[in-house]
Amino acid sequence: MGSDQKLFLLGTLLALLRLSSLITVLGAAVSKNPTVDLGYTIYEGTAQSNGQNQFLGIRYAAPPLGDLRFRAPQPPLTTTGVQPATEFGSVCFGVGQGLAEGLSEDCLFLNVWAPSDATPESKLPVFFWIQGGGYCTNSNANYNGSELIQFTENKMIFVALNYRVGPFGFLTSEKVKENGDLNAGFLDQRFALEWVQQHITKFGGDPGRVVLIGDSAGAGSIALHLVAFGGAPTNLFAGVIGVSPFFPTQLLPSELEWQFDLFASRAGCTGSGDLLTCLRQQDSTTLQNANQEMPYPGRTSNSLFPFTPTIDGDLFPDFPYRLFEEGKFVKVPSIFGDDTNEGTIFASNVSSPAEVGSFMQDNFPQLTDANTAEINVLYPKEAPFEGHAAFFPSAAAAYGETTFICPGLEMSAVISQHTKSWNYRYNVLTPAEIQSGLGVSHTSELPNVFGPGNTPAGSSTSTFDFNDISLTPILQAYYTSFVRFLDPNAQTVKGSVFWPEFSPETNQRILLQVNATTLETVPSSQLARCQFWKGLAIQLEQ
Repeated sequence: MGSDQKLFLLGTLLALLRLSSLITVLGAAVSKNPTVDLGYTIYEGTAQSNGQNQFLGIRYAAPPLGDLRFRAPQPPLTTTGVQPATEFGSVCFGVGQGLAEGLSEDCLFLNVWAPSDATPESKLPVFFWIQGGGYCTNSNANYNGSELIQFTENKMIFVALNYRVGPFGFLTSEKVKENGDLNAGFLDQRFALEWVQQHITKFGGDPGRVVLIGDSAGAGSIALHLVAFGGAPTNLFAGVIGVSPFFPTQLLPSELEWQFDLFASRAGCTGSGDLLTCLRQQDSTTLQNANQEMPYPGRTSNSLFPFTPTIDGDLFPDFPYRLFEEGKFVKVPSIFGDDTNEGTIFASNVSSPAEVGSFMQDNFPQLTDANTAEINVLYPKEAPFEGHAAFFPSAAAAYGETTFICPGLEMSAVISQHTKSWNYRYNVLTPAEIQSGLGVSHTSELPNVFGPGNTPAGSSTSTFDFNDISLTPILQAYYTSFVRFLDPNAQTVKGSVFWPEFSPETNQRILLQVNATTLETVPSSQLARCQFWKGLAIQLEQ
């Protein structure tokens, strides 16, 4: 090859390189993808066609691995360069879930949807979503809040988080208390709320207008945020909505040493001089393989939710029922609500009163035989549920009221004595629930709250029935009105009715139904059963 040809080829190559660089620069200049600088990381999200920015998989804490296991969350690590925030982060390992795809011990991620034109001066209210799962799974991960924001004409921000569950989040022992942190999964939530206080202005949010919304254990967590540190004042939230608040038995550390020892044994740490150190040295696969269901001592059937928050004497100085009764809670406006048949997805398919009592003792081992005899009187044989044994409805009603409905009514009544409080019952029966014989089941309103396609397939509440589509804007109006104005009546739509505040004098709640939303008074018979459960609440360590 001649020198002229070589020079020509070299010139062509340099021109191509300059063109490539120019294209890269121009591409960056015209990129519509948003970025946010959090100090520890710069994240690049996705600009959506609905006028919103979506940031997925943001780390709000360091990976809780190795020596950080069973400890309070720590600040996220600093990274260099721009990191993508375009895919959901891993979901936290759950009890009995094995090593399924998408699950990991490294799971402390959150997601943010925000209007694309929001600035730090926008000061938009924040819908902070805490998912449920009985403190044993992340059952409502990766819900999409963009339709809710769009309903407000892009005048709200949506944040959702993962938090540690099962033994990773709620392993309890005096050993953990001495060399770690009890209730680590709850501390994850608290840490994420602190993250919001520090960073939400960068998305256009107002840290003084954060409203907590959660379902099941997420709603139970909200109750715990209200009573944390005996109700000490906090700036972390301005209001709360609890969907089917979960009040399981929440034992003392001294009552859970057996559970710690059993988990350590399953993880191969038997005989180790320091079980906690051994657990921290095991790999994630070993621990997750050991993360299985278990019965309470003296019981043969597994409890539904073996890992729950513990009453540690500091973060939670007493049982929630007692703290609410004593007025030791954060006084902010609230909504609590439940579904007509809360207990059906949990109840055993029992055939006799004795089996009802046994099922209840599997989950509340403090119940005596005398207690279960009273339960059988309060919950006699009812009309059958399709495809279920004769006393299934009785077991479902007993579990649903003691664990969800009655705590929700109790909190609404107590909070109403200090600030604004509302309560509801959701009563929409779908064809799928009719076919399965479950009635209006636990948290079944969530697809209507979030809108079709926004509660992912495989989550605990993913099915949307388009026959109920007329109720979606009504629910979205109530929810977003409360987030924006701390009043569900501020933004009404066709089909809405005025929702009066709850009080123990009137016991009036809203009844949410398709084309028939109205008001109702809590039946005196239900209030009487709730008084029975309230009388047992401290015995049951609720």
